[in-house]
Amino acid sequence: MAINANATQQFVPIEDVVNGVVKLKDGSLRAIIIASSLNFALKSEDERQAIIMQFQDFLNSLDFSVQIYVQSRRLDIQPYLTLLEAQYKQQINDLLKIQIREYIDFVKSFTEATNIMTKSFFIVVPYTPALIGSGDGIFGLLNRKAKQTPEAEAANAFEEHRAQLEQRVSVVEQGLVRSGVRVARLGTDEVIELYYKIFNPGETEKPIPLT
Repeated sequence: MAINANATQQFVPIEDVVNGVVKLKDGSLRAIIIASSLNFALKSEDERQAIIMQFQDFLNSLDFSVQIYVQSRRLDIQPYLTLLEAQYKQQINDLLKIQIREYIDFVKSFTEATNIMTKSFFIVVPYTPALIGSGDGIFGLLNRKAKQTPEAEAANAFEEHRAQLEQRVSVVEQGLVRSGVRVARLGTDEVIELYYKIFNPGETEKPIPLT
């Protein structure tokens, strides 16, 4: 039975991704931050307590909800193997070529026998615009006449909402940095990749179509 791709996309709540900002079909926006991990095993007891207290203060300071998403992926070793293959072809010393080839074979066999996983940590920051009525009577009529074109109005509204979202992102980034966590904002391509992997869990090892 053939699956209609357009029908399947109706269940995806994403309308568009603009400059790293996710526009959902309900009008709300999302920004995504990737965060580093902390190794508590290498911290002293005082450092652990300080980190926990700082993170607690960060959570208590938020007046909006955030989503913490942890993604596990199998480590993609292919770029490293490609680099080794290039070094092997360029090498003129026979002994070094043998050693490189043996190392390539070892890495291949090791990664095939062992599932090496990497974990990525994401913070999803939401913003839902408030719904305001257009108004009735003469004042509502005058306001409607003074309105811009629908395209310009939509663009202006998006920029206003994006500015509010950016303020929330800044608050989250500053709070995480104070806790000792490194953060980076995802751009459009990174956001598309992340959501593609989420909605296509069986294709995590395949290239991602961006068009």
